[in-house]
This record gives sequence, C-alpha cells and structure tokens, in this order.
Amino acid sequence: MNLQAPKGTKDILPDEQPYWRHFYRTVEKSALKSGFEKIDVPIFESTTLFKQSIGEATDIVEKEMYTFLDKSRNSLTLRPEFTAGVVRAYLEHGMYTLPQPVKLFYFGPVFRYDRPQAGRYREFYQFGFEIFGEKQPIIDAQLITLVWNIHKKLKLKNISLQINSIGCPECRENYKKELVDYYILQKEKLCPDCKRRLRRNPLRLLDCKNEECLELGIGAPQIIDYLCDDCNSHFQSVLEYLDEVSIPYELNPKLVRGLDYYNRTTFEIWGTKKGAQNALGGGGRYDGLAKILGGKDIPAIGYAGGVERTIEALKEEEIKIPAEQNAPVFLVQLGEQGRKHGLRLAEELRNKNIGVADALGKNSLKAQMKLADKTGAKVAIIIGQREAAKNTVILRDMKQGVQNEVPFEKAAEKIRKALKK
Repeated sequence: MNLQAPKGTKDILPDEQPYWRHFYRTVEKSALKSGFEKIDVPIFESTTLFKQSIGEATDIVEKEMYTFLDKSRNSLTLRPEFTAGVVRAYLEHGMYTLPQPVKLFYFGPVFRYDRPQAGRYREFYQFGFEIFGEKQPIIDAQLITLVWNIHKKLKLKNISLQINSIGCPECRENYKKELVDYYILQKEKLCPDCKRRLRRNPLRLLDCKNEECLELGIGAPQIIDYLCDDCNSHFQSVLEYLDEVSIPYELNPKLVRGLDYYNRTTFEIWGTKKGAQNALGGGGRYDGLAKILGGKDIPAIGYAGGVERTIEALKEEEIKIPAEQNAPVFLVQLGEQGRKHGLRLAEELRNKNIGVADALGKNSLKAQMKLADKTGAKVAIIIGQREAAKNTVILRDMKQGVQNEVPFEKAAEKIRKALKK
C-alpha cells in the first residue's frame, strides 16, 4: 500500500493553515465590502459544459481534464476552472432576472492533469470573482482594482498588473490571419504544441513558455494594432479609470489568456518569480460565454487567482501574517477528579466563546505546562485532586508567572476579566 498523497497533490498541514485562513478572510472581507456574494458550485459538472465554454482546442480540454463516466454512463469532469460552472449556475437559477450587475465570488479546489512542478499541482485552489450583466469599461476597472487591493492587503510588494485587450471576435479574426502568416514562415522552429496551435488556436502561440517560441514571438504583430474602434475605445477607457484610482499597470501585448471564451480586456497579476509560473492569477471579459452555453447574451468579466502560488509569494517575501489566538486558555489537570472538574469548566468557557486547549490524556504536570507554553496560552487552569476536593482552581498568568487559587464557580468570570486585560 502506497501511503503517500497522489502525485500532484499536497496535504495542507496545521502549521500552514494560518496562511490559508488569513488568505480566505482577506478575500471574503474585500469581496463582501465590494458588494459580492459567495457562491459554491459542484466539484464536478457535465463534460460538455467545459468543452463548450473552454474550447476543444485548448490544452485544458485536450490534455488536462479529469473526465470519467458515472454509473449511468454520463460523462462528468472534475472542474478545471470555476467560470463555466458559475455561468451555468447564473443561467440555471435565472439570476439574469435580478438587478444587474450580479457580483459573485468563490474559493475552492480545481483539478488539472498537468506535470507537477513548483507552484503547480493537479489539485489546487482558486479564489475568484465574476460580474454579470454590465459591459461598461468601468466594471473592468472596478474588478481589477478589487484584485489589486487584495494583493496589497496581503502586503505583497513585488507584484505587477499586466494588461492587454484581445478585442472582439470580429477584429480578432483579422489579427489571427496576420499572426498565422507571421508564424507559418517559421513553423519548423516552433515547439510541437505551437505547431498544433498554429492550426487550431493561433492566439495561444503568444502564450507559449518555450524559449525558442518566446524568441520568435518578439517580432510577432501586436493585437492592439488590430482593434476595431469600439474595442480600442473600451480599452482606453479601462486604462483611464485605472489611472484615476492610481492603479499601476504594464501594457503587455503578448497577454492573451488561454481560454476561448475571453474577449476585450485581459489581465494578470504577476509575482516576483521569473519564468512560466510568475502569474499569481488572471482574468478578463467573456461577454459571449452565456450565449455559447445556450443562455441570454450577457456581458461578463471575471478573475481567478491561485491560492498556493499567492501563499508561496507571501513566504518568499517573508510576510508575517497576523498572529492567531484561538485558545487563549490551557487546561492542566491531575487525577480523575481534576480531569472531571476540568472538563466541566472547559465546556463552560467554550460556551462563553472562550477557546480552551487541553491535553486530557496526559497526567504529567510538567508535560502539560510545556504544552500550555507552546500554544501561547495567556492563562493556564490547573485542577488537581486537592483543588477538586476543595472545589477551587488555580489560575496562572503565563506571561507574569503569577498564580491564584479561586473558587470553581467564579473561575469563568475571573478568566474572562484576565483575558480582557
């Protein structure tokens, strides 16, 4: 029996959980203050949903999806991203009848079969935002501002906002022809993936991380030169709104995003790590996706960020997260009667919303006091056979090293006042 986590997955151990809690709380607080509401969608969906939305010519659909048949022979897929499922939920539950825009956020695992490497897993977590029902460029800027500010609240310093426009389907077609004409002359120098992309998804040529393909891309035509008047005006307005709120950005003509449903504004947040894995997350407009999935023609924009990658960036920048104190009290007990009295007092305190840690299976005073110190408890409750017989407890101030014996029935109130100090 192989007692290891499956390749490409990882355990999130207790010593790393404070990063995850801090991350989630930052996202949730920022989202709620900006008028977003939480949504959870199934971990698996119909395979057709992802093929229609992401695009059959993408790496995700061709090589990375975890697809299986259930017992009724239905083809299901573990979600490789959130947007398609959120759009499906928006349409299925008639959210288009609500006052628009509808703003939703999410946080959870996604699954892609890919070569595991630093910052890339086969099961990984994303947080993200989707805004439906509004096509004005100020909505693009509003979402980008929210995402930028979340990274700033996490105290990440070495980040950048990369932004581009990939236009609408009409102006993009002219650009694709020019792009294919440019690369077709150098086809033999392309990597095997890009040779396939040249036929099926030429925009992805700009997204390749192969060194030779990157070199070839330097002289490639830029999509910004092929935007129609409406797309160009939209993009310029987005940039002006970002200037208005002093969000710094870098124009990146090679930024295209990897999924078929994107149009117009595309953007990514980059960290300091060089190379293929420097993007902490990305997003953009996908105005036609709802219609592709059989719904109304609803404008929309979204963003998805990688949780593991962002936490890794926090560690790289040696950012200290806020200290947590979930159990400021530690129960130390000796003997059967001390254990019984301690259990009763601990439950009383927890019912008053005061956290209590303990080691009820241990009998050694020294070992329990060592644990109390390790947990960072402010107050230790000590109840032995003598205290149980007298119906008292000893309260020890762990910082000052001072302790007092108090009546059992007054212990909870004394502890509450001690913690307030």
